[in-house]
Amino acid sequence: MTWPQNDFLHSALCIWIFVTCLWVVSVLKKNASIIDPFWSITITLGGVAALFRHSLTPAKMLFLALLFLWAIRLWGYLFRRGWGEEEDPRYQAFRKNYGAERYWWFSYFQVFLLQGTLAFIVSLPIQSVVQNSSSTNPSLIDYLGAAIFFVGFIWEVVGDHQLEAFKKNPDNRGKLLDTGLWALSRHPNYFGEALLWWGLWISVIDEPWGLYTVVSPILINFLLVKVSGVSMLEARLIETKPGFKEYMQRTPAFIPKLRR
Repeated sequence: MTWPQNDFLHSALCIWIFVTCLWVVSVLKKNASIIDPFWSITITLGGVAALFRHSLTPAKMLFLALLFLWAIRLWGYLFRRGWGEEEDPRYQAFRKNYGAERYWWFSYFQVFLLQGTLAFIVSLPIQSVVQNSSSTNPSLIDYLGAAIFFVGFIWEVVGDHQLEAFKKNPDNRGKLLDTGLWALSRHPNYFGEALLWWGLWISVIDEPWGLYTVVSPILINFLLVKVSGVSMLEARLIETKPGFKEYMQRTPAFIPKLRR
């Protein structure tokens, strides 16, 4: 059993071309945060790049339907949220620290190639299915993974919707959202994102190399909790959001906990 190297390189090449094109646009617009809405698209592209070299089965169609549902929803949400906004404060800080005169090329490595590499790793379960699966019909493992995916997907969508509705209400300006799913964890949308990736991985554990692609959900969890998610966001909220420290004391950060 060997990993199909041509498919492996094909996926990497497609991601590289895509993030390079995004980088060119970011240089013209002087806005590196344009890559954020395309995170899900980059992962999807890396996963299905080899689809043209392999047959499409009902089992693959179920898996890809879940993937496209997640990717299009997340892309639309982030694209709509960022439309017309200035560059994300994270990238503005990078631009200031490294110098605007050189950040245009430095961002290619720090932001675009880095995210492309991470997207390639995250897409490994998708590559495993597309390149290796010969199952005609979905198995019980596939349905189990799909069920876990849907729980995480709905959790993320509801969490995003509650946050968006809260922010749109001018009466909530300066206030803290601690109702709905946000009363169960401080980042229900991140939890839903992590859970759906564990579901996708479970769907591929019976495929060749599928078990080893566990690096994908582990990486997602790490990024959401320790890097660009909980850790980075809460460092800013502690300084800017009144009552957030008290909210942290009574509400778990990631895994929801039902209140009595």
